[in-house]
Amino acid sequence: MTLNRIFAELTDVFSGSRTIERAAQKELQRAIGLAQSAPNAVQLPKDIITVMQQSDVHSVCAAILQTPLPWAPPKTSSDPLYTAHSGFKAHVEILGPDGLVKSDVVRMGLYGMLPHSEYGIRTHPAEETYIMLAGAAYWKRDTAPYAALKVPECSYHPSWMPHASKTTEKAFMSVYAWYGDLSKDAYTYEGLPKA
Repeated sequence: MTLNRIFAELTDVFSGSRTIERAAQKELQRAIGLAQSAPNAVQLPKDIITVMQQSDVHSVCAAILQTPLPWAPPKTSSDPLYTAHSGFKAHVEILGPDGLVKSDVVRMGLYGMLPHSEYGIRTHPAEETYIMLAGAAYWKRDTAPYAALKVPECSYHPSWMPHASKTTEKAFMSVYAWYGDLSKDAYTYEGLPKA
């Protein structure tokens, strides 16, 4: 399986009317045929594989599971608290400034979390959307409480909107896109939300 197939299938995932989704879809179409084999492939954690094999997942999950990818916790920040809160995440930037295929229009990646995990409050200048591909997650947007999301729902975050995510019994897999200011320089991580 190849990353090009993942790009092709993700063009259907980014089918919304927001500018970010149209830009993501256009960049995915541009990237088809440009992808090479990913270096240093790493196996996904078992809990994430399990949710991606369920019947209620997006069809792109099969292509993701069959494609060797360099899964690792994201390196969005060097903040020690962020690093301490990243071990339960599986991530690969597939398209973007640091992606397997370069783009200066979007930063896009596949992103999953293990069960019983929480990725705290963060903000960044880029507009962002996460689209659920498998499993279940809870998303917090600004001051609202956590809300459950399932496949194929999305959590949309305008520029600078504080947001967080967590899991309970199930892991999840998603695809995200950043649009606008793709730099990580102004990314901030505040830690877990106050109860």
